[in-house]
Amino acid sequence: MRATLLIVEDEPLLGEELKRHFQRLSWEVEWVRDLAGAQRVLDREGLEPDAVLSDMNLPDGNALDFLERRGGRRPGCEWIFLTGYGSVPDSVRALRLGAYEFLEKPCDPNRLQMVLEAAVRSARAQRRLSEEHAQQHQRYTPQLFAGDSPATVRLRQMLTRLAQVPFSSLVLLGETGTGKGVAAKILHAGGTRAQGPWVELNCAALPHELVEAELFGYEPGAFTGAKGRHRGLLEQADGGTLFLDEIGELEPGIQAKLLKAVEDKRFRRLGGEREIQVDVQIIAASNRDLKAQVREGRFREDLYHRLSVFQLTIPPLRERKQDLKALVPLFVAEFNAKAGKQVRHVPEAAWRAFERYDWPGNVRELRNLIERCVLLAEDDTLPLQWLGLPGLTVPLGDGDRLCLPLDGSLSLEEMERRILAAALDKTGGNVTAAARLLKTSRETLRYRVQKFGLES
Repeated sequence: MRATLLIVEDEPLLGEELKRHFQRLSWEVEWVRDLAGAQRVLDREGLEPDAVLSDMNLPDGNALDFLERRGGRRPGCEWIFLTGYGSVPDSVRALRLGAYEFLEKPCDPNRLQMVLEAAVRSARAQRRLSEEHAQQHQRYTPQLFAGDSPATVRLRQMLTRLAQVPFSSLVLLGETGTGKGVAAKILHAGGTRAQGPWVELNCAALPHELVEAELFGYEPGAFTGAKGRHRGLLEQADGGTLFLDEIGELEPGIQAKLLKAVEDKRFRRLGGEREIQVDVQIIAASNRDLKAQVREGRFREDLYHRLSVFQLTIPPLRERKQDLKALVPLFVAEFNAKAGKQVRHVPEAAWRAFERYDWPGNVRELRNLIERCVLLAEDDTLPLQWLGLPGLTVPLGDGDRLCLPLDGSLSLEEMERRILAAALDKTGGNVTAAARLLKTSRETLRYRVQKFGLES
């Protein structure tokens, strides 16, 4: 990709020489002689060159005044100023407006080229970062919680409202697999801190003795093995969001230190003497009942109330099964794209099994199940034999065969239950005919029908 450069220079010989030099380097160069020309170039379809090389004083005004009127430097476009008589106030003002460099004429050509090449690299890195932020904003929206159930509609509405509020802390509650991490990213990406860093810590994934060091950082020699300085996650999240997943797993001592850091917006690294000030938005999540933990003395009440400025509960999938009609096609399309499959049809037997199942693993379990089935599909139909859900019978061929997975997902009792259910389906619920089909007595079959709750 060719570097783009705008030169704003009223001296014809210098402007022409700079243009020819960078064109020989295969740069795309535009040269204008005044600020009006620069305005036309920069406003042309929103064009932003990688770098602007501008004289300070031009026939129609001062370049610093021009940059200030434009609101300062924009990400993805670096400004380098050339001047024949530089001054300290001008250089300070240029840096305040975001200028990359302030050079005095005459400038060594090699140095100028090095500065411009570095400026282009900086501009492109900023542009990539800006695009990543934009993609994240587009990717993490409340629409990720797909479905038309009342609970899901309310959840989307709350996420939309909360993303518009500059809250200091918030608690997300819900069972494992409901999407608390996704909700946290939606709140960050759609909120006022979207341009700031996103930092997360799973409090249950680290040994307790390491959580404090990860959160607050440490100085060299703070403990055995601390050979260098480490910036903690609170410090790394300055100006952005810190997501603390499974916060109920924190030890009381760390809870007390976290409370002080959240209250005072400052803390000390382990082994440090200097206080570090931060401005961090905290989103905490837990699959436990934090109120119950407070009553039992396992979670600090003051920290619970400090974090619960807002509290949002993600409903489990069993309470919003209406959303299955939206979620299943969504996951099928996702894994079709990833695996190059063409699954389009979900059998009615699968839909019935989805509706009967309580989904203890929630949306994560559903997503994993659909991934397995799509990856193992041999045609355009979701294969029933890989669902592994209770009460699902899988007729094959002429309808007289039953396929049961031997991948460890079913117990012997569950296999027996499925066989009985398939026989009853085939005979229309006639126990005598089903017993004849399975070559057993009517009394034996009726006992098992009652045992497995298949009377209906």
